[in-house]
Amino acid sequence: MLTACYVRVSTEEQNLERQLQSVQSYAEEKLNTELSELQIFRDKSTGTDTSRSGYRDMMETLEGEDIEHVVVHEISRLARSLQDLERTVSRITDNGTAIHFVRDGLSFGDGKEQPMNRLQMQMLGAFAEWQARVKQMNTKEGIAARQDEDDYHHGRPPLGFEKNDGQLIEGENYGQVCAVLDMVVKGDLSKRKAAQELDSSRKTIDRAIDRGSLYGI
Repeated sequence: MLTACYVRVSTEEQNLERQLQSVQSYAEEKLNTELSELQIFRDKSTGTDTSRSGYRDMMETLEGEDIEHVVVHEISRLARSLQDLERTVSRITDNGTAIHFVRDGLSFGDGKEQPMNRLQMQMLGAFAEWQARVKQMNTKEGIAARQDEDDYHHGRPPLGFEKNDGQLIEGENYGQVCAVLDMVVKGDLSKRKAAQELDSSRKTIDRAIDRGSLYGI
C-alpha cells in the first residue's frame, strides 16, 4: 500500500524542504511507510487555487492506485477555502484513503477519528479562509486609499500593479509580489533575494513594504 504526501508553497523562491521532512517523518514513524512506498506531490502556487497541478495529480492518482494514506503538513497547505477543504477531505476518505494533517494533529478516514476532529478541522479551515479574505479586503482598501493620493496619479505604479485609464489595477505578477513580500516581512526571505525573485531592487522592495496595505501585509 502506498502513502501520498502533499506539499505546497506559494512561490518558486520558497523551499519545500521543511514540509517534506515533516510529512516523510510522519509517514515513516506513525504509518510505518517505507521510503519506496511514498509518492510526493508538489505545488508552488497559492492555496486558494485548487487547479494546482500537483493537487490534481494527487487526486487523480487516488482514484487509480491503491493509496492507503495522504499526509499533509497542515490544513492551510491543502486549501484556503473551507468548502474546498471539506470537499477534498470527503473525496479522499470516500475513496477509502485516510488523510493526516501533521501539524494540526488531525486524521480522518483511519478509523481512529475522534468526535471533535471534524469540528477542529472546520474551525481551522474557516480561520485559513478568514485570513485569506482579510488580506484581500485590506488590499482593496489600500488600493482605494492609494487612488486618492496625488503622487500616485503622476508617478509610476507600485510594484505588482499597472495603470489603466488612471486607475490602479493588479498586474500579472501581483500574486507573486504579495507572497514574496509576505515572506520578507515574516523574515523567511531576504530583501536581496526578494529583489532577485521580482526582478526589482531592494529600494523598490522597501517602498512596497512601506505600502503594505496594497499587498495585504
